[in-house]
Formats: sequence, structure tokens, C-alpha cells
Amino acid sequence: MSDLQSGVPEAVLAQPRGFCAGVDRAIEIVERALERFGAPVYVRHEIVHNDHVVGDLRSKGAVFVDDLAEVPPGATLVFSAHGVSRAVRNEAGERDLNVFDATCPLVTKVHVEVAKLRRDGREVIMIGHAGHPEVEGTMGQVDDGIHLVETVEDVQSLQVHAPESLAYVTQTTLSVDDCRLVIDALKRRFPAIAEPKKQDICYATQNRQDAVKFMAPQCDLVLVIGSPSSSNSNRLREVAEKMGKEARLIGSAAELDPAWLEGKRRIGITAGASAPEVLVTALLERLRSLGVQRVRKLDGIEEQVHFPLPKGLGAGAA
Repeated sequence: MSDLQSGVPEAVLAQPRGFCAGVDRAIEIVERALERFGAPVYVRHEIVHNDHVVGDLRSKGAVFVDDLAEVPPGATLVFSAHGVSRAVRNEAGERDLNVFDATCPLVTKVHVEVAKLRRDGREVIMIGHAGHPEVEGTMGQVDDGIHLVETVEDVQSLQVHAPESLAYVTQTTLSVDDCRLVIDALKRRFPAIAEPKKQDICYATQNRQDAVKFMAPQCDLVLVIGSPSSSNSNRLREVAEKMGKEARLIGSAAELDPAWLEGKRRIGITAGASAPEVLVTALLERLRSLGVQRVRKLDGIEEQVHFPLPKGLGAGAA
């Protein structure tokens, strides 16, 4: 008899969850820059979208800015994992800043795609969320000829100059299923549109969404640990909700409302790609204090991806 049938409350952990290779790399870049150059190290935008991570780095001497005018000439600056526009990169060069680029390599891949497509004379459609720093950075790789769409409805109202010479790219942290609907709409309206050789939605986003799809049917409540500003964390909550499950996005164990657990026998737990495992551990402790008697890790992919650090911050850096 399962714990759900016997009435013994349990928590199950999605696999994989939490930090991805791009987030690990970005945080390590800031920490190593602080060790090598001392505080303050300036970071353009939040290094990743997680309040716990940002607060921890701030306590170590990182200063987060949205405007490079706040950075003194000659200071050390880190670009966030979301990437930046060419204009921001050029401004950093003009201000003689010591720059380390923590842009996720999978975001950089999309930047390179966009620049090449424009050089080849194609207009580019970007599928993504307006105002997200990754979208702003990607669209800022070119001066013109790039359009943003978020929904199928956006595709219907889209006006382009050369329908026969289009290509699309996507934000790396979208809902795989929602993105497919928009891509299908683009292909229906613009049959000649070119697609990426490999999908732009990153491996970590795909894996975490697949893990929730596997976990959610087994649960009657899904808790997603992540900050409200985190795109991939919000998408995990949406994936569970679309499977008909109650799902909550929480930043930490302190946000858990015990009332949510009433009548619930199995609680599913996952974490966005920018949420550290320490937050999962704290949530499990809180759940145990509220009567959860067992914790079980589900089967899933064990990720082995690692991205190298920028030159000057590796293990052999002086």
C-alpha cells in the first residue's frame, strides 16, 4: 500500500530541480571576482533571478546595478546570466571597466544566432516575455529587423517586411508546450520561416518541466521554490497547473501556508533553475514540522553539464 493510500503524509522531490550549469557558473564568477579583486564587484542586473542568491552575494560585497552610470570607471563588472545588449557591452568598454561575462552560454548561442540571421538578411521573430532581461539582451544584439511575440494572438497581428525571409529564436526559459503553440502559429502564417538547428529552450528548462510532468500526477499539491521574477520557476508552476494540480510558487519555507496542506497526502516539490538546494532543505524541514513523515526522491535525469569560467577567473588565475 502506498503512503498516499495509507494516509501517511509524504513529500516527493522532482529530479532534476534547482541550479543548472549556467546558474552555477554565474554565481561562481561573482564569488571568484570578489576573491580576486575584493569588494565591491558590480553586477549588471541580478546575477540570477533568486532573492536568496542575490542577498548572499550582496552580503559578500556584490553591488547590483541596472545602469552602468552607477559603476565607477575602472571597477570590476559582471554581466548577469541573462546576457546584455550590444549597447551595454559597448558602454562597459567605453568606461574602461574590468568585465567578466556571466551570460549563460546557451543564451550566448541565441545571441550569435540572431546576429548571423540579420547578417544573412533575415528578419527575426523572438518568442519571449516582454521586459525580461534575457529578451532585452537578445533583441539588443541587432539594431533592427527583430520582432517580439509572446502569444498566438501576437503572431496573428504581426507585421513583417519580408515574409519569405523570416527566422525565429526563443527565450531559453519558456514553457516548452506554450512555445510549441506559438511556433506552430508562426509556421502556419509564414510557411517559409526558418527554425534553429537546435531548439533554443535550454536543456535545464526542458528537464525541469519534464520532471514536473512526471511528478504532478502523483501529487495533490505541487510546491515550486523560486522567486516571482524567475521565468523558469513560473513556468514550472504553470506546467503543474495545466495538469490539473494545485501549485504554489514560493520564495522560501517561510512563505508556506499550513492551510495549503489540509487534506493533502502527497506534496510534490521542485525548484527553479536559479533556486539553491538549501531552500529545498529548509522547506522539507518545515514540512516535517507540519506533519509530513516521509521524503522520497523521484527518478529522473542526473545532469552532468558544466560550463567553463571566463579567462582570468579559472582555477589557475593569479
